[in-house]
Amino acid sequence: MSNGEIPAAKLRAWWAHRQWLDGGVHRGASPAEVLAATGWARSVGGTAPYLGLFARAGLGRAAVDAALAAVEVQELPAARGCTYVLPAEDFALGLAAGAGVAEAEIATAVRHLGVTRDEVEQLCLTVSELLSDTEPLGPQQIRAAAGPAARPLGEAGRRRGVSTTLPLALGLLQARGLIRRVPVDGRLDQQRYGYLRWDQAVHGEAADLARRYFAWAAPASVRHFRWFSGFNAATAKAALAPLELTRLPGGELLMPAELLDEWAAFTVPEQPAYALVAGVDGLHLLHRDLARLVDARDAGRLAPASRTGRSFGSESDPSTHLVVDRGRIVGFWEYDPEQRELVHQLFVPMDAALRAGIDAVETFVREELGDARSFGLDSPKSRAPKLAALRTANRYASPGSSSGR
Repeated sequence: MSNGEIPAAKLRAWWAHRQWLDGGVHRGASPAEVLAATGWARSVGGTAPYLGLFARAGLGRAAVDAALAAVEVQELPAARGCTYVLPAEDFALGLAAGAGVAEAEIATAVRHLGVTRDEVEQLCLTVSELLSDTEPLGPQQIRAAAGPAARPLGEAGRRRGVSTTLPLALGLLQARGLIRRVPVDGRLDQQRYGYLRWDQAVHGEAADLARRYFAWAAPASVRHFRWFSGFNAATAKAALAPLELTRLPGGELLMPAELLDEWAAFTVPEQPAYALVAGVDGLHLLHRDLARLVDARDAGRLAPASRTGRSFGSESDPSTHLVVDRGRIVGFWEYDPEQRELVHQLFVPMDAALRAGIDAVETFVREELGDARSFGLDSPKSRAPKLAALRTANRYASPGSSSGR
């Protein structure tokens, strides 16, 4: 991507700089500080939040889990109703951003599953009375205690992924900030949860979300913002109206006025700044425009064990974890928990800095995470074709790339 008069290398390096993926200068920051400065971390039951916080500030799992336990950060339904890990200062805004999704799910159940709004509200009251502030209850415990108030929705409900009315009530209570979901063992990279009573205010305007987004992701387009927010064209236009945004030369990218001087003075660092991040890291997912991070010489590559046969540069999302250098994707990686090693395919020659970065992440995953799952259902078995493809690519690596171990 050249974007007219702006060199692609400058754009990529700037995005990496704003994402704190520029060489470890932010070590010592807390999880909440990282998330406030660089954006909410997408959480899909995998290790992405841990990998992102380690890449940006060298944070180990214990520090992240402690922040979660202290409610300095939380996993909440936020933009588009998707789960993100947010800092406390953004709890109210994140919940407001995702509130419409819970309402839409109830409207669908009313329309197609014979559910009434009144019974969902009554079940919300029942659940609120069952929960405490200190001892989380799991979904099965809540359902058993709620009795007939949480009724099954039959085959029609199962086809729509809602087997009882309980998920509708839990979703609505979360969106209202009245309950919070906590992992049963305090870890973000698994999908067993309990629920606690909560009292979190929910507020924030569309323009507030737009300001936060452009602080994290600028320069970005209206299209990028609509993807992240889930807003329709009219809502996005209204959200952006109060912002002082300047269109950069040669394209659709917009920059807040307060960043223009810093942008003008910014130059691409001469030295590499390698980082190993998840495929759903904010560097990619804040825009969900993968091609902008792919150099022209790499666009025709196939992702390991690609099922689509499409080139990597034409995919919407990466199918592996990523190695990046100053915002450019320069490799793929996965972790093999059986061999307890990180397996990679690089587009650039190995050097001492890259070797050190790979070794640091391998050690972090091995000693603190145990695995580097991309999402909740990811497993060593499902990952086996990618690991085999990475190892095969390494055996036939060209002189301009690098093999794994």
